[in-house]
Amino acid sequence: MRATAEKNLIISNRVNFFTLRDFRIIIATETMKVEKISELTTNRMSVYLRCLNELAANGAKTVSSDKLAKQFHLNSAQIRKDLAYFGEFGVRGVGYYVDDLCKHLTKILGLNKGHNVAIIGAGRLGTALTDYYGFLQTNFTVAALFDADEKKIGKKVGAVEIFDIKNFAKIAKRDKIDVAVIAVPAQFAQSVMEQITKVGIKAVMNFAPTPLRAEHGVKVKTIDLTTSLESLAYFLAQPSSTNGKR
Repeated sequence: MRATAEKNLIISNRVNFFTLRDFRIIIATETMKVEKISELTTNRMSVYLRCLNELAANGAKTVSSDKLAKQFHLNSAQIRKDLAYFGEFGVRGVGYYVDDLCKHLTKILGLNKGHNVAIIGAGRLGTALTDYYGFLQTNFTVAALFDADEKKIGKKVGAVEIFDIKNFAKIAKRDKIDVAVIAVPAQFAQSVMEQITKVGIKAVMNFAPTPLRAEHGVKVKTIDLTTSLESLAYFLAQPSSTNGKR
């Protein structure tokens, strides 16, 4: 199976535009770890699924790679190449059956079953993520929120209760948590990562602005808003005549 060391990071500087694609990438990478599929590929597969779901909602029955690419500003050759990693889904003269391809991609990305999410850190970011409306349309459910602040423990964000981080292992096992989100200050992130690892959770999204050490077999995806904004600042600092070319 062909593979590259490509790496992709989808970052938003506002929680309102936070994308669940990042959760999907984590799940897909764990599901397909034996296949050595690059993260960039799983990222695109998530995009394809979102586009196909939109087509299905609009009543489309079939779609060609060219039409899919043109309508959603994608690359038709890349679509065919990515899908070829997982099998032959197209029909000559027809293209792809939208519903069937949606089902295939859903299974490939590990989205054919529910995933319970724990968010560690009940600050502004953690509570905003907990209350994120986008979870309502997916199979990701925020099952628990954790914090070390005694004043927050026992309270709720929507229907999600805030638990003491000391009870993380017990609650994570009880609620069958399989995805953890770290939303704590940088100085606490590594210790939280170690707690998560001890429980056996293999998929972690890190919002703390620091790289984390993870054991083999644990997938960590870091969303660093500051780095992303600084990259944009570099773009803005360039001469206006070159901005459009970068």
